[in-house]
Amino acid sequence: MCGRFFLTVSGEEIRQRFRCVNRIDRQERYNIAPGQTITVVRLHRGQRRLEKLRWGLIPSWSRDATIGHRLVNARAETLAERPAFREAFKHRRCLIPASGFYEWQRTGHRKQPYAIRRRDGGLLAFAGLWESWRCSESGAEIRTCVIVTTDANRLLQPLHRRMPLILEPADWDAWLDPTRTPPSPAPCRDDLLETYPVSSYVNDPRNDDPRCLEPCQSTEPLFI
Repeated sequence: MCGRFFLTVSGEEIRQRFRCVNRIDRQERYNIAPGQTITVVRLHRGQRRLEKLRWGLIPSWSRDATIGHRLVNARAETLAERPAFREAFKHRRCLIPASGFYEWQRTGHRKQPYAIRRRDGGLLAFAGLWESWRCSESGAEIRTCVIVTTDANRLLQPLHRRMPLILEPADWDAWLDPTRTPPSPAPCRDDLLETYPVSSYVNDPRNDDPRCLEPCQSTEPLFI
């Protein structure tokens, strides 16, 4: 799964990396949590655009916006079947830029947080879906999104059974264009990422600063 991630580069760097036609102002984020506004890349009239969406998908047919609190991850294997994601998978795919993400490993009675990032320090692209929902009472439109997950690769299996579906640049067009067959939902290659323990400071989503990414000495090694 993916319950927290971080994005510590400028909006201009994201625009250039994903070849988007617009700019977007943003601040560095070290502890992004569900329910917060995040940066996504989506296709609009054949061009990639940056937009800000709320993390936690609200299906267009839902009567209650609180369903978004539960729909923060979507299994790649069942996107075409689940009513909450089926239409978005057909018509509204997006990429979610990330510098990395967090996962927790249970060690006895506690959970040790780990930061996961690219070995080369580059940006990741999570597969995502987006949806537009309109409040029946106020008429306000809310755009939301969900991170697609897949089986964990060998590196991350000791931490969790699931991980974000990370797409290589060669697969971005096929994912964004709903007229094309989406790329394989296989996990990324084992040597793409690295992981290291961080302190429990990251457990509180109110903490959003570089301290979240500072390495710490884990009480238990991560066996692979």
